[in-house]
Order: sequence, then C-alpha cells, then structure tokens
Amino acid sequence: MLNLTGTLRVYLAVEPADLRKSFSGLYAMTVSVLEERPESGGVFVFSNRRRDRIKLLYWDGTGLWVMTKRLEKGTFSWPQAVDAARGKLCLKPEALSLLINGVDMRDGGLRPWYQR
Repeated sequence: MLNLTGTLRVYLAVEPADLRKSFSGLYAMTVSVLEERPESGGVFVFSNRRRDRIKLLYWDGTGLWVMTKRLEKGTFSWPQAVDAARGKLCLKPEALSLLINGVDMRDGGLRPWYQR
C-alpha cells in the first residue's frame, strides 16, 4: 500500500494527461514527459484537463500500482509550476496528502468540493 512517509518523492505532472491510460501509458509518460524512472521509488501524479480526476503511478518494489480518485463535484486545487518547461513539480508527501484531501495549498484552507 502507499505510505506517504517523509522520504517519499512525489512528482506532479503540470500539464493535463489522458487518464484513459493505465500502467503502460502512464509508465511511458513518466519516462518521456517527466523524465523519471518509475522504478526509482517515487509517486507520479497525473490529472485530467478538468482537474476532477487524478491518477497516481507508484512502484512498490515488486510491481506498479495505479490509483485513481474521481471527484463527484468540484475540482482539485492544482499547483502552478514555477518552471513549467520541465513539465513537473516535485512535492513533499505532505503536499500530496493536502492535495488529495481538498486543501488549497495557496491559502491553506479547506476547499469545498462543490466549489468550481
């Protein structure tokens, strides 16, 4: 299972992705777009254009996990890239937890899921 420890590296894709992709497609995006190897032990986070779905790709040492979260209402508060040319942001595990749980990282407040 995914353990969000302080040593876990989290890479967030800045640009929207085609979330119809699964293991092989997300693996290829990780290598080509994010320029990282999934076997390195990080979590790779992708979102769709509407920002109401995310997929995480994670290598646990024995195989790949693909995890998905779909919001019934509202959107995820997606951070803006400082260096968008690289196509990724490096986050701390705590920031990923905040993102998944609906905390807007710009002001630190809980974001109502119905907010658009």
